[in-house]
Formats: sequence, structure tokens, C-alpha cells
Amino acid sequence: MALAVPGDISTLTGGYIYDRRLADALTGLGYCVRYLSFGDSFPHPSAADMTDALAQLAALPRDCPVLVDGLAFGALETKALANVRAPLVALVHHPLALEPGLSEGQARDMAARESANLALARHIVVTSPHIAGLLMAEYAVAPHRISVAQPGFDPPTAKTVIRETPPLILSVGLLARRKGHDILLHALARIADLDWQAKIVGRAHEPYTASALHDMCVDLGLEQRVQLVGEVSQPVLDALYRRASLFALATRYEGYGIVFAEAMGHGLPIVSTRAGAVPDTVAADAGLLVVPEDPIAFANALRRMLSDPEFQGGCSAGAQRAATGLPGWDDAARVAARALFATEPADET
Repeated sequence: MALAVPGDISTLTGGYIYDRRLADALTGLGYCVRYLSFGDSFPHPSAADMTDALAQLAALPRDCPVLVDGLAFGALETKALANVRAPLVALVHHPLALEPGLSEGQARDMAARESANLALARHIVVTSPHIAGLLMAEYAVAPHRISVAQPGFDPPTAKTVIRETPPLILSVGLLARRKGHDILLHALARIADLDWQAKIVGRAHEPYTASALHDMCVDLGLEQRVQLVGEVSQPVLDALYRRASLFALATRYEGYGIVFAEAMGHGLPIVSTRAGAVPDTVAADAGLLVVPEDPIAFANALRRMLSDPEFQGGCSAGAQRAATGLPGWDDAARVAARALFATEPADET
């Protein structure tokens, strides 16, 4: 089988982590995984990257199913994609047309191409029930053509927890508009009377957003209390989870959100939004979810979590309970294998 990914698969973002861990789990189940590396200009590919991606797919033999990351799949030229001999399986983290910042025309064109390309797929793997429902409702995809392979969860190996003083509010997500860090900063400014510190972890996916967040910290008087950490390794991130008192992400949309599983696994109460798949991912008793784009509501949720130790402790316990029921990466790999081969590997049947 082949796995086609645009850009560098070692990139430390949720989508790339998912692709990499899924490939590792498929290998562990006995499959030989061949990587196809597309250019990093997707989902708005340059002419050269488009030509190269289609050439790599066209070169695959008929008996080599290929799992194509949705960041590229929905943006490929439909006519050329229809001529690919290899069985195509789309891996959709979230529809490209839902990315914030697109004009109405761009979103409409993206949705049309994505819909046409999904119709060519032998099967579609999605990362959450929310995305499955969205493809059925908005893209007219039949339910039997969709399989849900939720991200796997690795329980923390380190048991020592050292919560920082003042309480550390941890947020993890790309410095991109979709992640709602601007909403978080405005909410933090509203609880400046409380004792806390905050760290936002994530690489500068959108340079203009990263610059705006730095300026916003200064304008809101938060530069001494909020740190934009940037991208960190998984061991460093795990250490931050152990030192944090709560997890906060004011996201505008999530197709799943691996970071929520990580936060719950570390027993962190969560403050987030009722956006996309978040309500399906975060257990009801693990935190507080508010409407997106509402810094006042987000601030009130943060205030309650920081000011009510009993409530915070209950949410922490709820997060830990929820984490015990999360799937592993082998579970996700078995779902993907059935989509690719309509069967399990020999040692799994």
C-alpha cells in the first residue's frame, strides 16, 4: 500500500502526527507502507506540485491501494485523478472548504472539487463521527463509503505531576486563525485579576496570525503572563501537560483534535468551544464548552475553573475517566486496513 502526504510528514501538527502514527501502526500490523511525498503547497498547489503529485499517483500499479491525505486529495485535478489506476482511499481530517479565511467563492469552488474527488474514492476514512456526518450531509457521501478511524491515544508514561504556581493555562494549536488564540487572549485579559500564567504551544502556520498574536499580547497588557512558545517536541509538550492546571483552546473549528485526548490523558480539565467535533471528543464531565467566537463566555468558563477548586477537581477526574476509554493506534490502523484492502492482515484474522 501507499500513503500520500503533502509536505513533511515529520511536522508536529495534529494531522501529520495522525498520518505518521497511522502508518507506523499499519506497519506494526504487517503491512508494507510506501510513502508518496507531495509538495508542501497543498491545498493550494503550485502547477509543479500538482503535476508531480498526479505523476506519482499515476505511477502506482493497479494492485497498490493508496491512502491520500485530504489536504491533497480534495485539491487534485479531478479529471487526472479519475485516470489513476491504483485504488484511491481518501483520508479526510476535515473538509478543505471549511478552513476559515476563504472567500465565499473560494469555499464554493473548493467544496465542488472536493465533492467530485470524493466521488472517485473507493472509500473514505475520517477521523471522527462529526466529519462522517458532515460528509454525508454536505457532500452527499453514502454512509457505507465512510469509515471512522479516531486518532489513537498513548497513556502518559511519566506518572509524576508537578503543577506550576501560579496555575498554568496550557493551549496547544497552530498559530492559525482557526485555533482561536485571539479569542483566548481577549478572554485572559478579562480575568487579569486572577493569579495565572499561560503558554500557547504551536508553530507559526500563518505568519500574519503569529505576528498579530504577539502584538495583541502587548496591546492587552499580557506580555508578562502569556508566552507564545512555538513548536516543541513531544517530550517537552508532555512535560508542559504535567505542569499545567488546565487546558484551554478557543478553537473556531476542529475535525477531531488530538490535543484534547492528550489533555484528558494528563487529567487536565478543559475549557474549549462547542465547535466541530469538540463536543464529541471532550467528555461532558471533563470541562466547560462555550459557543465559539465569544471571549466573554470563554473568560467566564476560565474564571470558574480557576476559582472553584472542587469543580476543577471534578473535571480533572472526568478527564481521566474519559481517557481510559480512548482507542489505540492499532484500532485506527485496522479501520484503515479494511478500507484499503477490505480485509485484515493474516495474523489479525
